[in-house]
Amino acid sequence: MASGGSSQGIGAAIAERLARDGWSVTINYSGSEQPAKALVDTIAAAGGKAIAITVDCSDKAAIKAAADETRAKLGPIAILVNNAGITPYKPFFDLDDDLFDKTIAVNLRGPYLITKEVLPEMVAAGWGRVINITSSSVQSGAVDLVHYVSSKGGLMGMTKALALEFAASGVTFNIVPPGVIDTPMLRGAPIDAEAFAKTLPMKRMGTPADIAAAVAYVASEEAGYITGQTISTNGGRYMGSH
Repeated sequence: MASGGSSQGIGAAIAERLARDGWSVTINYSGSEQPAKALVDTIAAAGGKAIAITVDCSDKAAIKAAADETRAKLGPIAILVNNAGITPYKPFFDLDDDLFDKTIAVNLRGPYLITKEVLPEMVAAGWGRVINITSSSVQSGAVDLVHYVSSKGGLMGMTKALALEFAASGVTFNIVPPGVIDTPMLRGAPIDAEAFAKTLPMKRMGTPADIAAAVAYVASEEAGYITGQTISTNGGRYMGSH
């Protein structure tokens, strides 16, 4: 069983891909239930199995309830994709403490809480995959996103620390930082995404399926000797090693 966040954009593509690869999938979402239910139906129509659960990923009790429901309906959790996140653009001098704290709560504390909830069963099973979706902005920096980049940078560090601590357990921890990906969230951002994409080496935006393919690989049995790694999926925006 695989568990991930979001019912649209990158999250939806990841859910569909993992379902196609044979995993039963829980779609954790907040906000409107319609996209999540539509995604469940799409996966079912393709022969897969999925459920949707609304959950505040910064709420420890809600996370436990969602995990328990997942186990009851689908079985043990073997793959965790921490994809849920918020990207509120705000210049640094306009950034208030509450927004900074909220961004950290959702983008960093949330993955910490979810990982802590599901990791024991992965370790007990001797097999598991934790895949954290960060951002290429962690590698390059980004204007008006100090709070966001800080949260995703923390998630990158947490992934590497866990990879070391649990390297011999059979559970791997890897990072997929998307570049400029054509999603509803990006389309709604206060930037000209298409113009920015043309400055990249590949001269175009990526697709949610590009991220899903990277996730599917590190989630696979074939990637069992890969841990603590950054699988940069960004059209050449950043070519460093971390």
